[in-house]
Amino acid sequence: MTKTFLITGVSSGLGRAFALAALEAGHTVVGTVRKDTDDFAGLHPERSHVRLLDVTDDDAVQAVAADVEKSVGPIDVLIANAGYGLEGTFEETPLAAVRDQFDVNVFGTVSTVQAVLPYMRERRRGHILAVTSMGGLAGFPGVSAYCGSKFAVEGILESLAQEVAGFGIHVTAVAPGSFRTDWAGRSMTRAPRRVADYDELFGPIRDARRDASGRQLGDPARAAAAVLRILDVDQPPRHLVLGSDALRVVRTARDAVDRDLAAWDELSRSTDFPQPA
Repeated sequence: MTKTFLITGVSSGLGRAFALAALEAGHTVVGTVRKDTDDFAGLHPERSHVRLLDVTDDDAVQAVAADVEKSVGPIDVLIANAGYGLEGTFEETPLAAVRDQFDVNVFGTVSTVQAVLPYMRERRRGHILAVTSMGGLAGFPGVSAYCGSKFAVEGILESLAQEVAGFGIHVTAVAPGSFRTDWAGRSMTRAPRRVADYDELFGPIRDARRDASGRQLGDPARAAAAVLRILDVDQPPRHLVLGSDALRVVRTARDAVDRDLAAWDELSRSTDFPQPA
């Protein structure tokens, strides 16, 4: 069955890959971009539509959702993809940069989901997906603000999924690993270096990320195919990890949490009020 998609951030990267795959599969796609120079609307004469949108403009987000519902059709699938990376050690990252990161990655996603959700709830159907990251399930040095923003989205979606399950709405957090996109290149914002104490740790990390840009393991087209695959199953996953590197990283992080739980089990239990024998 063909569907109508709303996908934010289709000018490049995974957002573009998701949109192209959906169009190829015969779906209708409304893609949002920040600049009117994008050629997305020309990809298909009838099924590709473009809207200018800054996801940090809440009123504009609401207006775009309403316009799509009225002029294109009921939104069956939302992919909240718009976002960017912010690199820098925690101490060196300006607070204003952290706020900007959360404004786009967290509040932009929240605004988009809130704009679409009432329509899906009234129809008692729909699928909400948001692109998080393996950095939303495991922390890395040098991208604390980015990981924090993606952890926040993971938590929001985890709660949302439980709230809307009774309405026939599915919610999936899509957590990619390293894919061959511009994320680590021109799309990455980098905080300036100023604290020499971090040179030994962070210098090689920053250099390695730059060197790997364009040579990552993940194929965006295969990621898009994986996302399309879960849209037609009865019980789609609430968490979809994409990439063998992401699987390895997330499993390692989960194992570390499990070790702490086991090692400190007695101390954790000690904080309860004493229970009657």
